[in-house]
Amino acid sequence: MGVKGRDKEFRTPKTTYVDFKHIEMDRVLTMLFPRLKYEGYASRRPPHGKELTVEEFVDEFLDHPEWFEDFDKYPKVVHKWIETDLMDVVNRGRANQALASPRPLHGNTYKFRNAKRTRDYGAAEQIYWMLYYARKGKGQNARDSLKRFFFPGVDLVTDRYDPSVSVDVETQAILRLDQQVTQDTKDSKEPTRFPPLCIGQADLLAEDVLRLLAYERYIPRSVLVDYLKTLLSFHLALYHLKLMHLLPRMLKDRSGSELCTQQKCPAGNGNGFTLADCPYKIAMLVDMGDAENQEMKELARRSAERFYRQIPSFVHANFIVKKLDEMAEYLSKKTGKIAAPPSGTFTAPDLIALMKPDLEADRLAYFKFRLASLIEESGANADDLDPEIREVMDMGLNEFDSFIEILMAYRSKYHRQYITECLDALLQKNKDTGMLAQARTKGSPRRFVLGSKLLEVLLQLAVLDQEDGRFVTRELKIEDLLTFLQRRYGIHIDRLPDQAGEGSILERRALRLNLEAFKRRLREIGFYEDLSDAYVTQKVSPRYRIEAGA
Repeated sequence: MGVKGRDKEFRTPKTTYVDFKHIEMDRVLTMLFPRLKYEGYASRRPPHGKELTVEEFVDEFLDHPEWFEDFDKYPKVVHKWIETDLMDVVNRGRANQALASPRPLHGNTYKFRNAKRTRDYGAAEQIYWMLYYARKGKGQNARDSLKRFFFPGVDLVTDRYDPSVSVDVETQAILRLDQQVTQDTKDSKEPTRFPPLCIGQADLLAEDVLRLLAYERYIPRSVLVDYLKTLLSFHLALYHLKLMHLLPRMLKDRSGSELCTQQKCPAGNGNGFTLADCPYKIAMLVDMGDAENQEMKELARRSAERFYRQIPSFVHANFIVKKLDEMAEYLSKKTGKIAAPPSGTFTAPDLIALMKPDLEADRLAYFKFRLASLIEESGANADDLDPEIREVMDMGLNEFDSFIEILMAYRSKYHRQYITECLDALLQKNKDTGMLAQARTKGSPRRFVLGSKLLEVLLQLAVLDQEDGRFVTRELKIEDLLTFLQRRYGIHIDRLPDQAGEGSILERRALRLNLEAFKRRLREIGFYEDLSDAYVTQKVSPRYRIEAGA
């Protein structure tokens, strides 16, 4: 027997819009475009009669020599260029290779997607609504900046191509194809709007997007798109790592944290933005790749394990929020025993507050009915219960706790597997753009690392400063860079997190060696030149210089 129907429902946008599955950031960005274009709404368009293929795009290029001069003379080269540089392909190089959509180089690429191959599992919604709720206007500025960056050459009122706008060749190709799609409208379905549980992470995402887009005039467009994909994946990972810790803590306290509100969140703003004062801040010890520093590998492994071991607690907490939401819907609309909030919608903190003792009688009565229904649907009678149900019933728990524990008995392993898979994908496991490594051997431990391409993105953000309301680049001392990574993102390289104490002699040695490996990595990617042994002269230099008034 397994739980059925709404009993097994787990996903709720009141904690996260993400449906925990393996997530590809090309598809996330593709599905973010219509939400940027239509202010949070999805797009609606007539379904294709059949799947689009790479060959159809190639034919479109070759059939229009007036647009793509001399392309018809080199069809094989054109095919390879389109397939490799312009298309997001699933199962690339295999017999079952298929087109998902054009690469997300322009906002209108979502029009050409094959829907069943471009599922983003709610990640685009999560990003959009994090930006929507980011405070002090930064979220709106970030959304406007993303829209401007991703929709060049298009009049967003008429949705028509403007040939007078100068864009790179890849974007030009996509824009020419865009003229073939005339039917695309905003979905009439009203989107659900829920603020993120951690508003500070939303603020940080918005500020980082604005910082990165300050390089728009200085970095090639395709490179900046890749930077944005890396950044968005990194922030989705940070948010959900914090969620693994935050939601169980909120349930334990039986209320939403008063600090986790738009008014009281202690996250800093402005140039000195920091999450160091957050009571739920996360800390990740990262291994910088010194093969001989085994102690550092062990520290990074334990750091990663601490987060992944929180997954069962998160599953338990999320089930509670989901089922309390179902209870609140029933008691507020069907019986009128509780009043809905002024907004008309229960948020996660509102639902957690329903765990307070004054509502215990109503809660137990509701879940007594749900528990009886669950057992009845299992087809079992009192003398022939499934072992999972019998074990829970023998624990002597109340009706609410029994109901949740039965769900955990049947569904915990399933959700743990997919949440693990999702976190691995968001942390870009074993990729240069990520911060997680795991050997290919089954059962190998994970550890936090810092991929060179992710480090490059974070360095581009770190060397920016604000001057007269504009971003400018400047040199940055190594110690200031380490502080930036630690206080802003919880990335620890040369020191243990505060709660870990000073550490043993071996641990302190490992951290010193890790710092040296960090400097070597900076030198390898071209941001650091060691001109002196003096620590104060060791600085990171910006790769692209943005001057005041430029």
